[in-house]
Amino acid sequence: MAGLEKGNHTRITEFLLVGFETLPELQITLFVVFFIIYLATVAGNLLLVLTVWTDHHLHTPMYFFLSNLSFLETGYVSTIIPRLLASLATGDKTISLLGCFLQLFVFSFLGATECFLLTGMSYDRYLAICDPLHYASNMSPRFSFLLAFASWALGFVAPSFTVIMASLLPFCGPSEINHFFCDLTALLKLPCTNTSLIETTALISAFTISMVPFVLTITSYVYVILTILRIPSTTGRKKAFSTCSAHLIVVSMFYGALIIMYVVPSGNQSLDFNKVFSLLYTVVTPMFNPIVYSLRNQEVKDALRRAIGKMWPSTKM
Repeated sequence: MAGLEKGNHTRITEFLLVGFETLPELQITLFVVFFIIYLATVAGNLLLVLTVWTDHHLHTPMYFFLSNLSFLETGYVSTIIPRLLASLATGDKTISLLGCFLQLFVFSFLGATECFLLTGMSYDRYLAICDPLHYASNMSPRFSFLLAFASWALGFVAPSFTVIMASLLPFCGPSEINHFFCDLTALLKLPCTNTSLIETTALISAFTISMVPFVLTITSYVYVILTILRIPSTTGRKKAFSTCSAHLIVVSMFYGALIIMYVVPSGNQSLDFNKVFSLLYTVVTPMFNPIVYSLRNQEVKDALRRAIGKMWPSTKM
């Protein structure tokens, strides 16, 4: 068998990503759908990044965090979808041991970074709405940069230990990962040794990485909503809420999918169920983020109009 070495144990050097092989009649359809989603996601997020960085009206902390989020989402889908597309197009579902753990690490790194980045964005909205008089001094460009840098740094460090531990496990067979990417939960079913220690470590790590930022984000928005409700005028309340509604939608989609995936007891979930909800937070959410921010934010829409107007002067929007 390809990818096996002889020794005291048969050592696996590559895995087989099962993906969606239970739907052979839909392989072409799935390829077209995922290809369109990938192009739309990358184009939408990169357009948002370029718009924020080239339009001086958007050189504020909120849009600085948004550009970081859009850049992250581009990397997120680029870690998952191209390999999936290649598998659907060629039928070759193999991935090397190194490639699998590299995909796992980058995916975990970007996922953890998104948790921290969303928390930073919620703190920005908390300062803007709950303490507007001191917002400029509290959320200075230097502090914004440090907050974003800390999100990326923590995201890089947080999953490293778990991924390194998993990579040191002996994989002797089977070699099939019942997923469309190297998900840790599916991967830990394969080692020819007891994995209870690393499963416990991974659970604690995942809980800390996701739930601590989630609680901080929710706390920020509880204060934000209470402050908005105390605004006397209806117009003032609508204006204040409009500055954070897009972020609330994105947070709801991201954490909603994570909670369904990792909080609902696994015994109540089929493997196909897991794959569907994995698609939700790895593929669908990154595609909708730029759409949500564009449709819910007048400043972004105005900036896009200005950008398109510069590229095509005769175009009217």
